[in-house]
Amino acid sequence: MSMNTQGRPTGTGSQGYAAAGSALIPEEPLLFEIGDTEHSGVDLPAVELAGDRLGGFGRKGALELAGLTEPEAMRHYVRLSRMNHSIDSGMYPLGSCTMKHNPRLNEKTARLPGFADIHPLQPVSTVQGALELMNQLGHWLMTLTNTAAVALSPKAGAHGELLGMMAIKAAQEAKGEAHRKIVLVPESAHGTNPATAAFLGYSVKPIPARDDGTVDVEAVKAALSPEVAAIMLTNPNTCGLFEPQVIEIAEAVHAAGAFFYCDGANFNAIMGVVRPGDLGIDAMHINLHKTFSTPHGGGGPGAGPVVLSEALAPFAPVPFVRKGEGGLDMVEHIEGQALGRVTAFHGQMGMYVRALTYMLSHGADGLAQAAEDAVLNANYVKARLQHLFSVPFPDYPTMHEALFDDSFLKDTGITTLDFAKALIDEGFHPMTMYFPLVVHGAMLIEPTESESKQTLDRFCEVMAELANDAKAGNTERFTAAPMKAPRRRLDETRAARQPILKWEKPAELPKAAE
Repeated sequence: MSMNTQGRPTGTGSQGYAAAGSALIPEEPLLFEIGDTEHSGVDLPAVELAGDRLGGFGRKGALELAGLTEPEAMRHYVRLSRMNHSIDSGMYPLGSCTMKHNPRLNEKTARLPGFADIHPLQPVSTVQGALELMNQLGHWLMTLTNTAAVALSPKAGAHGELLGMMAIKAAQEAKGEAHRKIVLVPESAHGTNPATAAFLGYSVKPIPARDDGTVDVEAVKAALSPEVAAIMLTNPNTCGLFEPQVIEIAEAVHAAGAFFYCDGANFNAIMGVVRPGDLGIDAMHINLHKTFSTPHGGGGPGAGPVVLSEALAPFAPVPFVRKGEGGLDMVEHIEGQALGRVTAFHGQMGMYVRALTYMLSHGADGLAQAAEDAVLNANYVKARLQHLFSVPFPDYPTMHEALFDDSFLKDTGITTLDFAKALIDEGFHPMTMYFPLVVHGAMLIEPTESESKQTLDRFCEVMAELANDAKAGNTERFTAAPMKAPRRRLDETRAARQPILKWEKPAELPKAAE
């Protein structure tokens, strides 16, 4: 690798990606530096306003937006996109975040006019196809989980968690047990679990993880009391392990009069193979972007449907789809013990279309194979790297993700963060770092079922090379990384504490002759 006159590296990474500062990816200025405020790329008629309704909060100065031609604007954003990493450009081994490939078939169906161009306020008679799609999606989500009801409207996994715990709270209030104010949360849980419980006014009681990374049913039993409302358990858990005592935990929780909320973020590892309802869960959110290949956010709101057991089904929120005499209806008003709305409208249609397309194109056997391939890929990564990396929980085969800790870096002067930054120079997005918190210096890798053996081999070879280099004492390769990325390592603490949120034109310095 060589450096150009601006101090930016040139050359290519191990996968042949052009490095920043090369002829293919030049330095990209801001829009404000490209254009100017004196010209515009479009012609707009002058507008005369006879007052406004802003109550004195209207802008006093000029807007100062940079004017660009259409080619300038288009090229700017295309060049920025080439500096970014995406699932379309390379492997995304983020653990606990399931960055799987989004098939283009899903995108094609999501753009069909009957799905892409509808409005939530249209008459129900004009959107029967969309309602049928929602009805089918809900049916298959309940079938895959063996549950009694589904709410499609939550916009994300955390939003679904909130709904599931609201249903639990409503059910216990209906039984006259509003005194239950404690929620049990294992220490290895996703951070949204205790946050959701606390948001609803519950006290969070942690359950420690065993030395093997799983939850002990005896520890759960010891924490149960008449004040416990629920347990929030992730299965497979955030250490990438299937909870071996999950059925016993569910039975103990139910015997104590509490409910079992399952964090379904890792459903991708068991879809079509294990039905969570058979394990005793009462509520579970499903991240469509993790399990059924819809994009993260999808260019707008995401989708985190929640399935509910028979005990919680009466508390499902509105709106929901129901078959009527004249076709499908959207039930908008509360009936019986149902909760009200958790969002203004019915959810994100684009996500629904993509998820159902994925389901129907795979079929039951294909979904099961996808889950099995995800587990196979993770165990392959673990098997290839465990002789160089340290495995914190060697007693169990991993599920969908391989977990390593930083003990193999002891006395090298290199941290998990340094290791991840060096991976960027090799053309790979880093794995999840420092999570789960129960493992010191954690490196959590989820290859998903999308990646081929050839891709996994390249990834493992790079990981092995880095591990050997770290143990050999080549510290600078890690502490100075990344050196080939569009930006060198940032002071992330300062960036978080002192963010610069507004661009200001730099002051013009006087020239020497002046």
